[in-house]
Amino acid sequence: MSAKDCGNHGHKRRKLFRRIFAGILIFLFLVLVTILIVWAVLRPSKPKFVLQDVTVFAFNASTPNYLTSNFQITFSTRNPNDKVGIYYDKLDVYATYRNQQITLRSAIPTNYQGHEEINVWSPNIYGTAVPVAPYNAASLAQDQNAGAVLMMIKMDGRVRFKVGTFVSGRYHLYVKCPAYIQFGSRTAGIIVGENSVKYSLLVSCSVSL
Repeated sequence: MSAKDCGNHGHKRRKLFRRIFAGILIFLFLVLVTILIVWAVLRPSKPKFVLQDVTVFAFNASTPNYLTSNFQITFSTRNPNDKVGIYYDKLDVYATYRNQQITLRSAIPTNYQGHEEINVWSPNIYGTAVPVAPYNAASLAQDQNAGAVLMMIKMDGRVRFKVGTFVSGRYHLYVKCPAYIQFGSRTAGIIVGENSVKYSLLVSCSVSL
């Protein structure tokens, strides 16, 4: 075989490889465009959260700048999409007071939420002798003396959306639910134990992705 024949053979092989590579790129591009079109048409909406109630087992600022608390919170989440499912891969719940975390994080078990489905969860969140910033401790003492404390129940996690057999990448889910607790009046809630009071709230939460 002459050198010219070898050169032509190598050129044809490179040309074939380029065509195969270009075909793969075009195929992947078409698949991506199809997914984006389907995603745009369906326009998946964020899940909706409602803080239903908070049961207070303990809320004691007995020592300066330290807080011990124990709550059971009940919240519902609804998937408003009729063609999109939601995977909750991770969801941690905790309470804050004036942007300072006052309880440990409690994990919600991973689960899948079907189309227009409603889930209800009731995790416990607590903190024992949690250090509180001095300026927050002063505000907390004032709020307790006034008989009402505004806390924020927060949820932080990762979700994925499912459309048919396609599952999206993970999105950061961040939820904030204001909880206005009237500690000064036990008649504002329902007594469920010797030192436990359940407060009905039914508060809509803000949700961001």
